[in-house]
Amino acid sequence: MNNANKDFSWVGSQENFVDKPSVLQLNHILVGRYGGNSNAGQYKNEDGCSVWFNEKEDWEFIILLDAHNTSESAKKILEQFDNEKSPIKDLLSLPTNHQTFKRLEDKILNLFQSEEFLSVCREVTGETACLIVVRKDKYVWWFSVGDCILYLFHQELAALGQYQLNQRQFYEWIGQVNTFEQEVPCYTVGIRELRQGENRLFLTTDGLIECPNELYLNPIHIYNIFGNLNDDQSNIWSMLSNIKNNDVRDSTTVVSWKVNISKEATRPSNQ
Repeated sequence: MNNANKDFSWVGSQENFVDKPSVLQLNHILVGRYGGNSNAGQYKNEDGCSVWFNEKEDWEFIILLDAHNTSESAKKILEQFDNEKSPIKDLLSLPTNHQTFKRLEDKILNLFQSEEFLSVCREVTGETACLIVVRKDKYVWWFSVGDCILYLFHQELAALGQYQLNQRQFYEWIGQVNTFEQEVPCYTVGIRELRQGENRLFLTTDGLIECPNELYLNPIHIYNIFGNLNDDQSNIWSMLSNIKNNDVRDSTTVVSWKVNISKEATRPSNQ
């Protein structure tokens, strides 16, 4: 299924995908969802995600959420960003420079720290990890609360053993328990230059890496899957089928896409 040029938003309470893996193609972006195995005790899905992109302006904007207790906190975050979609897209259309990413960070912080949003969070049951990723031109930027994961796969980085961009942080959420209620909110922001050639961005909730038998705990196994001859959609199907066959209980949501960069990347002065 190919849904081109259409913003996408989903939360697990809408459709839980328990026992039913799904891979959705949104133009050049793939969204894989699996709610977990009912025979392992799973009956609900508290993940969520949102996907926006603009090929002409050369950017993607992804929100990935992994809630617990209920999916209410994930739903409220998606609603909040949907309400702010127009000004956020205006920022994403600006020239690619440090100030643009700084303004985006300020926008997101203002949203999460607004009294309106904080009061909404006080009324929900449960809380969520939240990973926001923007790819613009030859840069990838992220804003992370909690333990969702962002990987960057490129052969030059893989040769040096580098796959993961952000570090998982535990005891960090947005919702009923909320880092933005603290005197000093805890979150992570980062930005990296993409390498020349083919880059793959891969976001996942922790269901994929915490599956029994730890099939994908080491990111080299994810990297190698995309190195085979199958198409990307089949590769994600394969991962979701494998965790299903290993009786995974936790839900898994992945978002993945390729970016080809023609511009030269930074190299050491003696090369």
